[in-house]
Amino acid sequence: MAHIPVKDTEPTIGGLVMDASRDISTLISKEIELAKSELKVSIKHGGTGIGLFAGAAFLGVLAIIMLSVAIAYFLSMTGLHLAWCFLIVFALYLLIAAGLAFVGLKQVKQVKAPERAINQGKEIPAAFKGRA
Repeated sequence: MAHIPVKDTEPTIGGLVMDASRDISTLISKEIELAKSELKVSIKHGGTGIGLFAGAAFLGVLAIIMLSVAIAYFLSMTGLHLAWCFLIVFALYLLIAAGLAFVGLKQVKQVKAPERAINQGKEIPAAFKGRA
């Protein structure tokens, strides 16, 4: 009985590892390219949106100025001197600004660190070591 050599068509473990690492590297690079292209579109829309918000804010400031002048002239119809009317409008805006600053300060004091996320983040190294 003659010994017939078996053709080794099965890939080796080293070959499989090399193929897998090449495929993973290709997949990661393609995912990065996809993310870059999506970000370019998002950044373009975001920039346009920011520009439109800036224009709206500018027009809002102009509208507040016109409203202030209108309120001052409306107050002058009561017989007050126009200078006093503008000072009243100014004081009104100062009161509103102080109220907003007070509420904003209370909100800022309520900001806390994300304690649960920090604690979970500290557990990740132990989980990788198998001590979960």
